[in-house]
Amino acid sequence: MHTASGLRDAHFHDVVTFSKKVFIPLTHLCRDVCHYCTFAKTPKRITSPYMPIDEVLRIARQGAALGCKEALFTLGEKPELRYRAAREALVEMGFETTIDYVRHAAERVLEETGLLPHANPGNMTPDELERLREVSPSMGIMLESLSSRLTEKGMPHYGSPDKVPAVRLQTLEDAGKARIPLTTGILIGIGETPVERIESLLAIRDVHDRYGHIQEVIVQNFRAKPGTKMRASPEPSLHDLLWTIAVARLVFGPAMSIQAPPNLSPGMLPRLIEAGINDWGGVSPLTPDFVNPEAPWPHLEKLREETRAAGKHLKERLTIYPEYVSNYSTWTDASLHTRLLRAIDARGFAREHDWSPGDPESVPPEAELKRVTSPARAVSQGFLDLLDAAAQGQVLDEAGVVRLFAAEGDEFSALCQAANDVRKKVNSETVSFVVNRNINYTNICYFKCQFCAFSKGKLAENLRGRPYDLDVDEIARRVDEAWQRGATEVCMQGGIHPEYTGETYLSILRTVKSATPNMHIHAFSPLEVWQGAATLNMPLDEYLRTLRGNGLGTLPGTAAEVLDDAVRQIICPDKINTSQWLEVMETAHEQGIKSTATVMFGHIEQPIHLARHLLRLRSLQARTGGFTEFVPLPFVHMEAPMYLKGRARKGPTLREAILIHAIARLVLHPYFRNIQASWVKLGHAGLEACLNAGCNDLGGTLMNESISRAAGASHGQETTPQTMIALIEAAGRSAQQRSTRYGEVSEERKRAGLAAGELTELINTPAQKYERRKQGKRELHRNTANTANTEPLEMIASDRV
Repeated sequence: MHTASGLRDAHFHDVVTFSKKVFIPLTHLCRDVCHYCTFAKTPKRITSPYMPIDEVLRIARQGAALGCKEALFTLGEKPELRYRAAREALVEMGFETTIDYVRHAAERVLEETGLLPHANPGNMTPDELERLREVSPSMGIMLESLSSRLTEKGMPHYGSPDKVPAVRLQTLEDAGKARIPLTTGILIGIGETPVERIESLLAIRDVHDRYGHIQEVIVQNFRAKPGTKMRASPEPSLHDLLWTIAVARLVFGPAMSIQAPPNLSPGMLPRLIEAGINDWGGVSPLTPDFVNPEAPWPHLEKLREETRAAGKHLKERLTIYPEYVSNYSTWTDASLHTRLLRAIDARGFAREHDWSPGDPESVPPEAELKRVTSPARAVSQGFLDLLDAAAQGQVLDEAGVVRLFAAEGDEFSALCQAANDVRKKVNSETVSFVVNRNINYTNICYFKCQFCAFSKGKLAENLRGRPYDLDVDEIARRVDEAWQRGATEVCMQGGIHPEYTGETYLSILRTVKSATPNMHIHAFSPLEVWQGAATLNMPLDEYLRTLRGNGLGTLPGTAAEVLDDAVRQIICPDKINTSQWLEVMETAHEQGIKSTATVMFGHIEQPIHLARHLLRLRSLQARTGGFTEFVPLPFVHMEAPMYLKGRARKGPTLREAILIHAIARLVLHPYFRNIQASWVKLGHAGLEACLNAGCNDLGGTLMNESISRAAGASHGQETTPQTMIALIEAAGRSAQQRSTRYGEVSEERKRAGLAAGELTELINTPAQKYERRKQGKRELHRNTANTANTEPLEMIASDRV
């Protein structure tokens, strides 16, 4: 058991999973006569051969209302081959086979309730498997035992043709060929020997080695039931069960999910965890275990407490396991992809709460907020060593950073508190902010970033607002108004307008400096800098010097998204790639231009991509020291094109949003002094949590925020200096207004900000008709491998956009 649990911990760490489900017994009729079963009944002992579809949907809707995400369809095997009542009922309902009805019921549940079906109809042909794969992201069939001896006369599987081991193994094989995530397992205590158990486990392992599709192995202990032929048979002892679980873990190694049903071993759950399990299976708050009706499900809070007593954190999953849903294009039917993406977090677990960044209507889960500061009681020494190494400024490898992203429960608390300790050493109790104004000078863009709801191009779909291109007078007016309202900075970015050149950006700088000479200009993403240099056929360093000579102060670190080209190729294939973004920043730093750094997370990326992003930033900062702060930007999904097209998650969970700030504080230490939280996306409750997880800066007051609001964020366009100060002081910190470069701000500027009146109404200069000149994107992407969408694009700005 000690060896087995150690293997388990090497992969699953402190997490034990479960699926919140409803149990739908579609039919109790079965052609088999297993001697231990009370589930199967004859036609005379039931009111209806099949559960009517209205009853199926009623149960599913009740389950969905209780937060269930799985609909487990369990049933007897092919009853129409034995009972005329089954055949007649199928004909009356309009189906030829029981599998036909299973598919119909699963499809109705999926479409009408959103629950994900998990089908357990027994042995199936390759064609039946393929048909169910369209509506069921995972399936199950228990091998039970490889022993043919158990099918002989007097044994529990005698008279049950579907329990012939070779037949069941063939279904396991066919499911692997069909790439179906499959649950299987063994039933112990029905007359098999210990050697036969091991042979059964090895047979499952063999088929999994060929296809990689076994998502979990169940070790289920036999329970004697009244009214069965085995009612007086001895049940396996606890020792026997623990031994078998440990052997299963040794056979399958650290990465296989090993499950034991919690309702069959009440009061012994911590011992099952000691033996090496990492999953409790499906647990229902609504329906009983119809296979073991004498054994009620444990209440979820009780299950959570007993799991915690074993030093583990209970985590909800979907019916399809994380490693399979994370690779959904391989393992599930295309019709299920959108549903799965919207139901998972970055690691493929179930989204347990409805909170989304930028949505003030979604309430932050209180448990996650409290966990940031809760005592961390059960944390492995290995994890503590990892935190200590990062806190000491040691560089973690990629695997180490990914390990941090797996923190749950007490590990999450320990990580947040370690990050906060580093923040105290670096920043003391001061939380800073800058009074600034966002000016997005155009929303016309010929790039096709899949996450962007702000830019307007010829092919923009279902996006808000008309195309605009601010004239110089409106830019100057906004800058002057910002100065009058206490701003020390204007943050300026826009879409990549087809008619913009490097000279356009120089003109914008001159406009700002002419209107307000003392205003700091924080402007132009690396993409805009790259484009500007390319259009003037000017080397990057020369163009950056020219920008600085015309008033540019610092660069925003946007357009980074995720600094991993596997992700960029999907979300922004025609944008500058990772090495080009880093090249712009390194060149800017060499020219004495400091910048921020960002990451946009919560869409399609996984922890490994974020780990690479952070390590690449750390490496550059160690060379140049040019980054002033790191700003995690949660993906706001509501109006983002790739979400509307069903190709992205619903933004990060609150846990993920807090976690990346804490991890950034540790992984980037000691090179980044400042970690910023975005009030536009996190809201005030999220901000306070991040302040307790390593953050020391709240960014800018903004005055106008267009990009997140275009994507659906509704936390407002401005947080006044008074509100910033109140937020910071409510968190027990000292507020400090800063400059863009984290310097001091004059008392005159502070007084102007506190006395600021209402903003005047914005004037977004309507875009004029234009036709893009012959200037393909390939010219703008010097030496880039990203050649997607390189044909010249004719764009006519009009109401049709």
